[in-house]
Amino acid sequence: LPLAANAAWQPTKPIEFVVTSGPGGGTDNFARVVQSIVAKHKLTDQPIIVTNKGGGSGAEGYIYAKTVAGDPNKVIFGTNNAYLLPYVAKLAFTPADLTPVAALALDEFLLWVNGESEFKTAKDYLAAVKAKPETFKMGGSQSKDTDQTLTSMIEASAGVKFIYVPFQGGGAAATQLAGKHVDSNTNNPNENIGQWKAGQVRPLCVFSATRLPAGPKVTGDMGWGDIPTCKDAGVAIDRFQMPRTVWLPAKVPADAVAFYTDLMKKVSETPEWKEYVERTVQTGKFMAGAELQAFIADDETKNKQVFEREGWVVK
Repeated sequence: LPLAANAAWQPTKPIEFVVTSGPGGGTDNFARVVQSIVAKHKLTDQPIIVTNKGGGSGAEGYIYAKTVAGDPNKVIFGTNNAYLLPYVAKLAFTPADLTPVAALALDEFLLWVNGESEFKTAKDYLAAVKAKPETFKMGGSQSKDTDQTLTSMIEASAGVKFIYVPFQGGGAAATQLAGKHVDSNTNNPNENIGQWKAGQVRPLCVFSATRLPAGPKVTGDMGWGDIPTCKDAGVAIDRFQMPRTVWLPAKVPADAVAFYTDLMKKVSETPEWKEYVERTVQTGKFMAGAELQAFIADDETKNKQVFEREGWVVK
């Protein structure tokens, strides 16, 4: 081979995928699917080890990234918590300790009610909530995280007030809604699909600019593509989506960033990745470079407005 072909950076030792969530969570599944695709298609010669560092809502993984600055064999898997967590908690890292590589998908959020609820549309449900402020319970995953942020956006746009009830993860929020312990939640499709199939919960709308892709029916008469967008359903929020993100530590060589960007692009183009995105009802969207930077800037601005309004920003 000519020298130039060998000159591009390649990992020369095992790669560690650092997951900023516990085992079985969305970020963990994301990293392990990427790992299996890289192995199956032999996209690198090096083995990949996955480690979970999910403490402090994912902060543990990002703080670890700071301690391994300059090491291109550590790849961090997260969400928008990489740049949003430092707003709401005093942490030993900042986004400057991370180098953005890519985003591969967007997690969708829906407004759900119990399957036996009298409410069939988002408009009717929010009208009822407006008539009786602070009596309807909105369940969600964690405090001061995506679900509570979206709840605050719904409150601001619709002039309503919920009692927000945080649980340990979306699975628990799904169980609580199915059991009628809360009136609604804002779960991702994947977190509520089992309860929807069983008729225990009902989707009212999706916080996306477009409807979800038409696929097979989930219940007798409805599939994901039959759910209206929240904007069409009368909720003045055009979109709320959480990116599935990949980072390197700070101070890594530019050609290492290029290597992993290319690696993630290849992963995103495989049939296995498309199958994963469809199965989990995420929106496949590869972003890197300037496009990713613009997405982060926009997402950060919108979220920061909520944090400031709610008084969550740590001083």
